[in-house]
Amino acid sequence: MNSPHPIFFDEIIINALKEDFGRAGDLTTEALVEKGIRGTGRIIAKQDGCIAGLEIATHTFSLLESDSEIEIMVPEGDSVSSGTVLSVVNASARTILAGERTALNLLGLLSGIATSTQDVVKKVKGYNTRIVCTRKTTPGLRALEKYAVRTGGGFNHRFGLDDAVLIKENHITVAGGLANAVRGVRSRIGHLAKVEVEVETLDQLREAVKEEVDIVMLDNMSFETACRAMEIVDGKVMIEVSGGLTGEDAKKYASIGADIISMGSLTHSSPVFDVSLIMDPLNGSR
Repeated sequence: MNSPHPIFFDEIIINALKEDFGRAGDLTTEALVEKGIRGTGRIIAKQDGCIAGLEIATHTFSLLESDSEIEIMVPEGDSVSSGTVLSVVNASARTILAGERTALNLLGLLSGIATSTQDVVKKVKGYNTRIVCTRKTTPGLRALEKYAVRTGGGFNHRFGLDDAVLIKENHITVAGGLANAVRGVRSRIGHLAKVEVEVETLDQLREAVKEEVDIVMLDNMSFETACRAMEIVDGKVMIEVSGGLTGEDAKKYASIGADIISMGSLTHSSPVFDVSLIMDPLNGSR
């Protein structure tokens, strides 16, 4: 898994560093460490899990100091055990200490998402079902969070409102009905855009199938109702299941033939991966 191009995260890191540096910079480090002294820091996993965003996170040090030497020890997407050295950073000691929190925050966030995604993907192994994330992402971090989902073996739903048509409950309400909504968007969109409709009842499902939509999302349907929905659809359209699902829920819905299981929790509720940076003692060299 290749990391996104720096164009997607340079500004994110720079803004995070500005936030951390505040108005006066790193008061502690600048008081304790002379300018120019080199140091070495080791980024270490403190739990088992899937690593995502290591190159992104360590890019923090390169932005602070262009000649930072960064050794990546673990490929993106690898599963590691607690205690694994993930990366070694050699740079000005001031650079390492000042950039530490920003780098670890990014790495912890993205690896946490990848780890949660990997756990769910394992539960549906053997089924022809994709685990996907949603647009429930941290504002400004969507590209990185969705990358972390892919690193963990999942897939992405829409990146934004312009990817595809997703007709939801409020769209149906303002359009005056499901059929009106489908026909309305079809009269305006290009031929390459897919149309997905969110349904909450079996009657809506039948109407969506009649309108020959590409994908139907079963939103917050009980397992029993979803089983009935699969019988009604009978392979005519692609089925997505959504609505506060857990990993065990995903396995159940995958077992009845759901094509897609979307989980907003992958990006908005994954526990942060525990990781730390440990400095070697300074030798005073310049």
